[in-house]
Amino acid sequence: MQATVMTATLHGVEAMPVEVQADVANGLPSFTIVGLPDAALQESRDRVRSALRAAGYEFPSCRVLVNLAPALLRKHGTGFDLPIALAVLTATRQLPEERIEGTVVVGELGLDGSVRPVHGLLAFALAARRFGMSLLGPHELADAADAAGGVSCRPLAHLREITAEAGGRPPQKRAPARSPVRVPDLADVAGQPTARRALEIAAAGGHNLLMVGPPGSGKTMLAQRMPGILPPLTSDERLETALVYSVSGLDERTILEGVRPFRSPHHSCSIAGLVGGGSPVRPGEMSLAHNGVLYLDEIPQFAPSALQALRGPMEEGTVALVRAEGRFVFPARFTLIASMNPCPCGFAGDRQRPCSCTGPTIARYMARIGGPLFDRMDLVVRVDRPDPSAIVAIDRGEPTAEVRERVIAARQHAHATRGCLSSRLSGAALLDACQLDHGASRLLEQAARVHHLSGRGITRALRTARTIADLQAAERVSEEHLLEALSFRLQETA
Repeated sequence: MQATVMTATLHGVEAMPVEVQADVANGLPSFTIVGLPDAALQESRDRVRSALRAAGYEFPSCRVLVNLAPALLRKHGTGFDLPIALAVLTATRQLPEERIEGTVVVGELGLDGSVRPVHGLLAFALAARRFGMSLLGPHELADAADAAGGVSCRPLAHLREITAEAGGRPPQKRAPARSPVRVPDLADVAGQPTARRALEIAAAGGHNLLMVGPPGSGKTMLAQRMPGILPPLTSDERLETALVYSVSGLDERTILEGVRPFRSPHHSCSIAGLVGGGSPVRPGEMSLAHNGVLYLDEIPQFAPSALQALRGPMEEGTVALVRAEGRFVFPARFTLIASMNPCPCGFAGDRQRPCSCTGPTIARYMARIGGPLFDRMDLVVRVDRPDPSAIVAIDRGEPTAEVRERVIAARQHAHATRGCLSSRLSGAALLDACQLDHGASRLLEQAARVHHLSGRGITRALRTARTIADLQAAERVSEEHLLEALSFRLQETA
């Protein structure tokens, strides 16, 4: 007696189709799973046997062979428990085949027969939509099906419900209502008009920003307010980012509500933690910041190898990992916000406290970032400690809501005129978008020669100038826009 149940396994952020084939035949009692299962999947034999008995079904006292096809694809996780159990029930005629026909099944089983969620439910829902099939699994799968759209779902709380229900959709257990996500207000930041302007430009065009200043100057406060001035995620961006969170086992509800991600890993973060990796391969912090902000506080303290791993994703918007299991591609289009002290003691260039570091010490400290990564920063701004009177003053700066309105207007202007943000333009498309006149072209050439700007540096200066023009709804980049862009790129930081 044989039966086949359709399921999937995670490969990066995509769910790959897998057939669970069960064969029940005469012979000595045994339960074997083949098809490159991992350790957690091998352990499902005991979970499935106990869950079937607890749910009132009979586990066959003969030879049971389960094959996971295709056999060359490595299978991961506990989500195969429910498909294996249903395949055994179907093969032993305890479950009609019609109940699981045209259905993608996923779920972990408890020893009492309860059905539990697994990582990547949204990926399974998208796979079912791609296959034109329905879903069967834990109650949490219903929320993933709603997010994917166009997918019918039959949620189960217990294994015994598979034969008890008559084809209708049981009542769903919904998560309790949550209070709206509150973001820090930019009005809380005292002073810092230059840094606030740089933050607005970075948000409007998706530019990378480096803030340099002594301890306590407000660099972290500014970075934490970046998500608040960004527009909400679009429907496509929500699905892309929520998918990364789902396969990572993180709560994606905030993302589905439109809140852009803000990731701030500690400087002890490894390359695998930043880029992605592990076994099975999972996304790193760069991918978790997709369509949002990646904040690296005290960037010189990160391992140089981890920092250099940022270079490719910052240009391409994706992370490609090649492992023995194959090639994994994760989305990683983020806005990088970094902060650092100007020297090891933190007070180089400070107007009030003297610096105790020598010139070579400061040079070694700054060199930890590396020229190639520094060249990819669109905006570099010095953030000095504010005057005490500004901190205790009653009048605060512009609130987040007002800045967000200008950012949204600038992005709408960019999409209406060019179809994308200026940070994604290059080559002839960038020059056409800027429409530089003779004076602006000559200014850029002179600045590039005097300050030894690379080709990438010139391109990023033009992108920033185009964003400044978008904030003013200007059709072309003027010398004024270019001067402001160059002032941020060539600013003295110590």
